[in-house]
Amino acid sequence: MNPSLVYKHEGKLSTICLVLSLIVWLALVVGTLGIALIYLLFGFLGYLFVHSAFISYLKGTGVKLTPEQFPDLHQRFVECCRKLGVEQPPEAYVLHGDGMFNAFATRFLGRHFVILLSDVVDAFEHQPEALDFYIGHELGHIRRGHLTGMIWRAPASVLPLLGAAYSRAREYTCDLHGLACCPQPEHAARALAAISAGGKRWADVNLRQLANQSQQSGGFWMSFHELTGDYPWLVKRLARVIDGDNAQFPRRHGFAWFLACFTPRVGGRGSGAVGLVLMVAIVGILAAVAIPAYHDYQQRAQVAIAYQYGAQAAALVEGYYRQNEEVPETLEQAGFTEGALPPGVTGIEYTADGAVITLVLADDHRLALVPSSQDDGSIRWACESDDIPGKHLPKACSEGQ
Repeated sequence: MNPSLVYKHEGKLSTICLVLSLIVWLALVVGTLGIALIYLLFGFLGYLFVHSAFISYLKGTGVKLTPEQFPDLHQRFVECCRKLGVEQPPEAYVLHGDGMFNAFATRFLGRHFVILLSDVVDAFEHQPEALDFYIGHELGHIRRGHLTGMIWRAPASVLPLLGAAYSRAREYTCDLHGLACCPQPEHAARALAAISAGGKRWADVNLRQLANQSQQSGGFWMSFHELTGDYPWLVKRLARVIDGDNAQFPRRHGFAWFLACFTPRVGGRGSGAVGLVLMVAIVGILAAVAIPAYHDYQQRAQVAIAYQYGAQAAALVEGYYRQNEEVPETLEQAGFTEGALPPGVTGIEYTADGAVITLVLADDHRLALVPSSQDDGSIRWACESDDIPGKHLPKACSEGQ
C-alpha cells in the first residue's frame, strides 16, 4: 500500500486501539466464562437485521452504476478504483439524498457498497472531476479496512482522546485517497468547499481564504470539540489538501486537552457535548455509589479498631477472673493501661457490675463488650450497641469469642 495515502498517525493509533480492544474482548470472554460470546452473537444478529433493511432499501431504491446505467459515473468510479489499486470494485449506487450532501461506504456480509447521494452528483454536473474526491474518499475506507475493523476496535473507540483521534486520522487518510483520484488538487479542494458552501455556491468560494480559517481553531471551544469529535474541522482538511504536510495549524488549547481527557467518545458530530454530559452522569452515578460505600467502609474500620482495643482489655479482665475467681474493680486492677487511644476512639469505660467494657467512639457512638459464662467454664464476649448499625459491627461480634 502506498504510504503517501496513509495519514502519518493512523497506523500507530490503529495498532494502539486494536491491542487495547483485544485485551478488553479477551477479558470479557474469560471473565464471563464465554457468556459474553452469546451476547455478541445476539448483538450481531440484531445488527444484521437492522443493516439488512438499509441494504434492501439501497438495492430496491437506488440506481446501481453499470456500463449502461450512468456510464460516465461508472467509468469515473472504475478509474478511481484503478488509481487506488482496488482490484475488485465494490457496488456503487446513486441514491436520492433528500437534501443531504454527502457520500458514504458500508459493508454487509462481506460485500462493500459505495453510495453517492444525488445532491453531490448534481452539484458537480459541470465539474465532474470533483466527484472523484468523494469516490476516492469512500474507497479509502474500504481499502484501509475501516469498515471491517470497527468491531475489533470498538472497546477502545469510546476512550477519551484515543477513539476520536483514530477516527480523525481515518478521515485524513481517506482525504489523501480522494486527492489521489482527482486530476488536479483544486478539484479535491472544490469538493470539500462544497460541503461548506453547498451545491451552488461552492464554485465562488475563495479556497485559500477558507483554508486560512483553520488559524482560528486554536481557541478552547474549537479545540475541545475537535478533540472529542470524529472529524477534523473541514477548514483543516481543506488546508491539508491544498498545502499537504506543509499546512500549519495553531496549537490546541491546553485546558481543552485536559477536559477532553475525561470526555468519552460517543461518535458523530457535536459528540463532545454529549460525551461531557455522559462523563458528568457517570461521575454522578459513581459518586452516588462510591461515597456511601466509602462512608460505610470508614465506619466499619473505626468500629473494628475500637473492638480490637476493647478485646485487649477484655482478655486482661478474663485473665484476672480466672486467677482470682472475681471480676476486677477497675481495668487498671486487671493490668490494663489506657495509654494513647487509637484513632476514632475517645474513651474506654468499665462497669465492675457485670464486667462490661464500653468503647466510646469519636462520633459518640458506643460499643459494649459484655461477658457471659459458658457451661464449660469459658467466658464468651458479645458485642452490643444501641446506636451502631449491625452492618458496621465486626464479624467477631456476631460470632462472639
